[in-house]
Order: sequence, then structure tokens, then C-alpha cells
Amino acid sequence: MEIGRKTETWGSKFGFIMAAVGSSVGLGNFWRFPYTAGENGGGAFILIYLACVAFIGLPLLMAEYSMGRKSGMSAIEGVQSLARAESKSLNWGIVGWVGTLTATFILSFYVVISAWLVAFTIQAFGGNFAGMDAAASGANFNNTVGQGEHPLVSKWYMLLLLGLFIIANIFVVGRGVKGGIERAATVLMPAFFVMLIVVVGFGLATGDAAQAASFLLTPKWGEVGFNTFLEAIGQAFFSIGIGVGLMITYGAYLSRDTNIPRASGIVAGSDTLVALIAGFAIFPIVFAAGLDPAGGPSLFFVSMPVAFGSIPGGAVVAVIFFGLALFAAFTSSISLMEVSVSWLEERQGVTRFGAATGMGVILFLVGSAYVFGPEYLDFMDFVTGNILLPLGGLLAVIFAGWVLSRDMLTTEIGEGTIMNIWRFLMRWPVPAFLAFVLFFGFFDKIQQQYNVQLPAFMTSFLGPNNALPSE
Repeated sequence: MEIGRKTETWGSKFGFIMAAVGSSVGLGNFWRFPYTAGENGGGAFILIYLACVAFIGLPLLMAEYSMGRKSGMSAIEGVQSLARAESKSLNWGIVGWVGTLTATFILSFYVVISAWLVAFTIQAFGGNFAGMDAAASGANFNNTVGQGEHPLVSKWYMLLLLGLFIIANIFVVGRGVKGGIERAATVLMPAFFVMLIVVVGFGLATGDAAQAASFLLTPKWGEVGFNTFLEAIGQAFFSIGIGVGLMITYGAYLSRDTNIPRASGIVAGSDTLVALIAGFAIFPIVFAAGLDPAGGPSLFFVSMPVAFGSIPGGAVVAVIFFGLALFAAFTSSISLMEVSVSWLEERQGVTRFGAATGMGVILFLVGSAYVFGPEYLDFMDFVTGNILLPLGGLLAVIFAGWVLSRDMLTTEIGEGTIMNIWRFLMRWPVPAFLAFVLFFGFFDKIQQQYNVQLPAFMTSFLGPNNALPSE
């Protein structure tokens, strides 16, 4: 089958930046980053996270944009075309396949969590959080996701919200890059930043800003362990959106006059800045309400409603806060859907809208399984976050650093100091670190989450399995 290069491009540099930042800024910044920082040493975690972004995330982001623009195709076809141009095996297409499958798997549970956000935004509009304590908030979350009272009714309601969210994704992605994704991003992202400033201002004005600053900015090195580095690199991948074929896909629509190193810096920097600002939007309110900053995933859906219900003006800010998170989730979900739609659109006889609709149906069916069996959410989070994401990143790094020649990407990145630093990082430190994280991270996760006893030499490095009973 003959596959042609993409003919559509981003309408403007601003539109691309908004779409790219929108693809990066998502639930990883709001739902995952605050509790991950809270559980891993506050400021110490942030410093390690910044290092992971600068020395691993940014070089890989540049590589993916470069491969995308050079090939002008979807992640799968693009990687194969570059391998063909270098007279290398087409089996390197596995880089695109792993990325595309990872994006689809992440999106399959991402849309379910987004449906939760829709439900909580509706509850915020109704003023449901007023006077809510921790027990009531926990019960509210269980009831909302179908694990409490009237579970069947709640699950059908969640399916309705899931369907509406997916339909919105189909509508935007089906309209194309310029008329759909870019137009949505140029409206939603400026509104997002305005809403973010409002929530941060409220948090700093009415919450415990001093304690939040101390918690976020004071490095607690005593709480740092091997798991801190695992969480930091996982957070960087999940948040920026690398290792899933997404940035290769977006790179295919880049015009020749876009400076890839500069654009990559803007995207990675904006994503990191939003994650840090999100901490100052959440933690002042959390501390003011006397809640646990290391509350795990429940920090978002259980602790925040309690906080909003206990402070003056919380009802209004709750609407803005959950609306803000919903905007972030939506801009990321349309980006993740574009990865597979871009590939399907390259097939003969498949229209963009048809591809988006087909993906939407698949997502709804898989998402429905998660709604009725939420225990699979944790498993899929484990598979994507601890296996597929670092694996996809490692394969992409090896392909860009070792398979592709320097000349192949010089036209995209440029020649000189930036290229020299980038190529050194991609050939030596980054693949070594990612291979290390992939191997030990996998065993650390199964030890802690699935109660698997590891050999003594690995336990001495990773730490004991606290879930196992002592003998």
C-alpha cells in the first residue's frame, strides 16, 4: 500500500505550541504530580524531576519531533520510512507500534478518569461539596464511580458521561489538525491558563501558602530512595507525552520554519511550569484544610472536595478547579487519539472522521469494561507506566541515537553545540538510564504491588517488600 506524506500542517506556530502544550499539560500535572511529589520528598522529588526533564525528557522530545517532521508520516509509518532511508530493517517499526499501542492503552483509562472529572465538575456546579468531611467525600467518590450505594445506577451514569466525553473527542479529532485540534487548543489553552491563575491566586490568598512553599521547595533527601527516581522519570514521560508516538505524530505536521530545539524547550518548560504551579494551586488549600499532602490519588477526588467545602468561596473555586482539570484532560485526550487516527487515516479508503469514530467505539467498549471492573485500571496503569512507557522511550532513543545517522537529523535539529550535546545524551546516558529504570522499575513495582518476593541481591537494592508479612 502506498503511503504518502502528510499534506496538512499546523496553521501557525502559536497554534502548534498551544496544541503541543495542551497535549503535554493534562492529568499528569494535576492528578499525578501533586501526590507523587507529596509521597516522594517534596522539593527533593521536584529537583530530581527537573533533572529528568532536562536530560532525558527534552532530548527525547526533540528526537520525536525531528523524526516526525523528517518522515512527514504517522509514528508507525514514519519510523519505517526513516529505517528504509537508512537501509535498516523495517522491524524498527516496532518503535512506532509500541508508542501507538501505549497511547491507545493510556487513552483507554484516561477517558474513564476524564469521565470522573465531568461528574465532579457537575457536582461542583451543584455545590455538593459544602460542609463535606473526609468520610463523606470518600463515600461520594465511591458512589460516583459505582463502588458505593446504587452501584449499577452510578455505573450507567458514568457510561453516559464517558460516551459524551468520547463523542467530543471524535468531533474535534475528526475535523482535522488545523480545523479541529489546533482550533480547540487555541481556545482552550488560553482559557486554561487564566483559570489556573485564578485558582493559584485563591489558594495563595486563602490557603496556607507558607507551609505549601516549604513542603514543595524544601528538599527532604531522607525520603528519597530508588523509587523516587522511578517516579520522577515515569512522571516526566507521562506528563510530557514522550514514548507514546504522540510527538512523532505532531512533528509530522510541523512546517520547515519551526525551530525544533526551541519549540521543544517551550513545550517541556511549559509543562513543567504548569506542574509546579499546580502544586501551589492545590497544596495551600490542602494544608489550610488540615489534610494529608501525601494522600495518593485520593488527594484529587477525595481531599480537594473536602478542602473546597471547608473554606470561604470554595464552592466557586471548585467549579473552576475541576473545569480546569477537565480542560487539561480533554486537550491531552484528543492528542492521544490523534496518534492512532493519524495512522488509520493513511490507510486507503479510511476517512479521518471514520478513523476517529472507529477509535471512539473501541475506547467506549474498553472504557465500559473499566467502569464495571475498576480493578483493571490499576493493572493498565502498571503496564503502561512501568513497562510500555519506558520501553517505548528506550526504543525511540536507540533508534534516534544509534540507527539514524547524524546527517539524517541535522536538517531538523541543526549542526553545532546543540546537536553535539543532543547526540551524546541520546547515545550514552539516556539509553543506559532508561534501560536501568525499565529493568529495576519493573521488579520494584511487582514486588510492592503484587507481593512478589525478589532475590536477596535485588531486595538489598530496591528495599524490602513492605507488603509481605514478616516472618
